[in-house]
Amino acid sequence: MTDILRVAVIGAGRMGADHIKRLSTRIHGTEVAAVVDVDLSRAQAAIEGIDGAVALASADEALNNGDVNALLIATPGFLHEEILYKALEKGFPILCEKPLTPDAESAWKVVQAETALGHKRIQVGFMRRFDAEYAALVSVIRDGELGELLMLHHQHRNPTTPPGFTNEMLINDSVVHEFDAIRFFTGEEITSVQVRLGKATRNAPNGQHDPQHVLLETESGVLADVEIYVNAKFGYQVATQASFENGIVSIGGDAGPYVQSAGRWGGSVSPGFEERFGAAYDVEVQAWADAARRGEIGGPTAWDGYATAACCEAGVEAQKSGAKVKVQLNAKPDLYN
Repeated sequence: MTDILRVAVIGAGRMGADHIKRLSTRIHGTEVAAVVDVDLSRAQAAIEGIDGAVALASADEALNNGDVNALLIATPGFLHEEILYKALEKGFPILCEKPLTPDAESAWKVVQAETALGHKRIQVGFMRRFDAEYAALVSVIRDGELGELLMLHHQHRNPTTPPGFTNEMLINDSVVHEFDAIRFFTGEEITSVQVRLGKATRNAPNGQHDPQHVLLETESGVLADVEIYVNAKFGYQVATQASFENGIVSIGGDAGPYVQSAGRWGGSVSPGFEERFGAAYDVEVQAWADAARRGEIGGPTAWDGYATAACCEAGVEAQKSGAKVKVQLNAKPDLYN
């Protein structure tokens, strides 16, 4: 058992910087050993005040640094694959922010590389699985106290999108979370995806059709739908309603107290994902660190990364064609059963 994870964080952007702070101040059993960024000045700024940490310009430098024994990858998805292969060769425990890789073909190659290794080393950063409300809903589903789960209704709303956020990114960067959540809730693979485009908001930039309605089906016939609305203006809201044989469960309501005063009523809405899922990120990274010190992983696997990539590909195809598209998956290796 490793006493301390000496973590190299690859990528010091918005998500990487958040993880650096988390690892160095709130996660037990970890230290930030190195921060890597192509912008070395940004890496240097990220390690300020962290004793013993070094700023590096490449992942290779981190992998060959004798102080490093674990990796947290927070770069854009298209950079993940090469780093993952090299980290697997080293045998390092890896926490890789989603996506595992940007497409199903490359994600499947990563699954094959880990399968050849013979044990799981990659945990994929689907942090919603560690949210307290998500865990509570999973408990209701698994206990069967309300009978069989029949349908799932998801709302994923952002206040706005950054420049360059394409139509395809509504699926690949946003609905990807619901793909994993539906697999998490049901314990099944998604078999088909359909996307419907209705009336669009005037607040969407050119080339982006927003909102969209995504329809899914799982292996046992559970139906799920997702309202993806990324220019909703009012705030960040992620909610789920589950329909059972004997009841309804809703999670993800607005934050804070519900106030009635001076002829008005209301509460507050989370401004962004950091506020809504900040605690889930802490639980996620702690679970990874604890498991990694035992030589295990503590959350979603490389298979989960591959399966969601396949769902995204089906979703983008459905978005363009309007047809119901089958999700294509290779046989699941025994390592992930």
